[in-house]
Amino acid sequence: MNRVRFAPSPTGFLHIGGARTYVFNWLYARSTGGQVLLRIDDTDAGRNTEESLRSILDGLRWLDLPWDEQHFQSKRRSSHVQAARALLASGAAYRDFTPEGEGQTERAAGEPWLFNPGMRELGTAESDRRADSGEPFVARFRVPRDRPGGATFKDLVYRKQFRRFSDIEDFALLRSNGDPTYHLASTVDDGELGITHVIRGQDHLTNTFKHILLLEALGFDRPAFGHLPLLLGPDGSKLSKRRHGALVSVTNYRDMGFLPRGFVNYLSLLGWSPKNNQELLEVPQLVEAFRIQQVLRTNAVVQFGDKPGSAQCDPKAVWLTGQHLRRMPIGQLMPYCEHVLRDAGWWLDELAGRRRPWFIEAVDSLRSRLNLLSELTTRCRAYFRDDYGFEAKARNNLEKSGVREMLHVLADRLDASKEFTEKSVEQEIRSLAAERGVKAGLLINGSRAALTGQTVGPSAFRVFTIIGKARCVKRLSAV
Repeated sequence: MNRVRFAPSPTGFLHIGGARTYVFNWLYARSTGGQVLLRIDDTDAGRNTEESLRSILDGLRWLDLPWDEQHFQSKRRSSHVQAARALLASGAAYRDFTPEGEGQTERAAGEPWLFNPGMRELGTAESDRRADSGEPFVARFRVPRDRPGGATFKDLVYRKQFRRFSDIEDFALLRSNGDPTYHLASTVDDGELGITHVIRGQDHLTNTFKHILLLEALGFDRPAFGHLPLLLGPDGSKLSKRRHGALVSVTNYRDMGFLPRGFVNYLSLLGWSPKNNQELLEVPQLVEAFRIQQVLRTNAVVQFGDKPGSAQCDPKAVWLTGQHLRRMPIGQLMPYCEHVLRDAGWWLDELAGRRRPWFIEAVDSLRSRLNLLSELTTRCRAYFRDDYGFEAKARNNLEKSGVREMLHVLADRLDASKEFTEKSVEQEIRSLAAERGVKAGLLINGSRAALTGQTVGPSAFRVFTIIGKARCVKRLSAV
């Protein structure tokens, strides 16, 4: 069974790039009948924060792509240290007693540090003596210097990869304080947890040469490796928390009103596309279509909205959420809408009780106008609240000659009518317009403006039935 892992470090919020990596891992696992492991790489105690961990877990849970197992790397420290000791005992690693901060180069100026011959060739007895005396050391992997060739692997995305041994440094396994390094901890965990496929960002590609050497020395089966193209900002710079801030935070997209399924759809298209080039895909369709071999080798660009007042995010992400919002079963959409109203302080318990049918009907009628869930409390305010404002064009429709007086008459007629349906409302409006010798559009546009403060929305007569008779009469009378 295929087993993949997503291994974030709790040193910041969940980044779009990290979320994309999780989505690709999840899709690969589910498309092959495999399992997904969430491994929190929390060995850097100095930088880890509970706030970051909460943000990562909140973001992942919001994506609604559940994982099968969860592990904390810090709880596996004994396994990491034991592996380092085994490598030291076998000679695959050695102790480097060079004091921290001193130069460690035996190469010409300007060339990278690879190893310190004085430490690499230190005899076992002398090394043991110095370690036993308490002298601090860094445990380093002994990259083979007498073997021809180099490390090689076939990447699932970038194909054949090769690096000469002479270009790989004797990388650290244990720090001088005894803590395992990323290379050691990650490799040991991948081996012991049975990871079959390591799918991660392209920026980890060079680390893979070190990891396959470690896997070989520790006797683990080598997993398949697949590296994903980078995500770039509109200016071509690498998308990063430091440079782009909250614009790349997954929870920021949640708070802006994105639907999880729409956002997952968007993330899946950053560096991959199905053979038929279809963009609007539900999660089951993504699982069916996903092939890791179809991941592109070119970096993907994440656009940010540049219109004043627009959501500062990729317009394509907004479009996809809007499409999913309009198409998903209404019963699945309602919990998200309830959450929006609760966050806005608009929630009424009766919306879960006697007014539930109205709530469902209103959302179903309004969602064709929405791109984000948050627009339920901005563009649709008049349907849930009585304190709404008027757009300039809507106010102009009310200022046209005779409109206000006719709306007052319409209010009286609607109030007196025993029937209140789209058909009956239309009849009253057209009848009144005919009596006054004006076009029906004048009253239709005026009533929409009076009832919602807007010039667009659901069908004109549908607006009446969504808002309800009592509120319509009150608003038309007060205009």
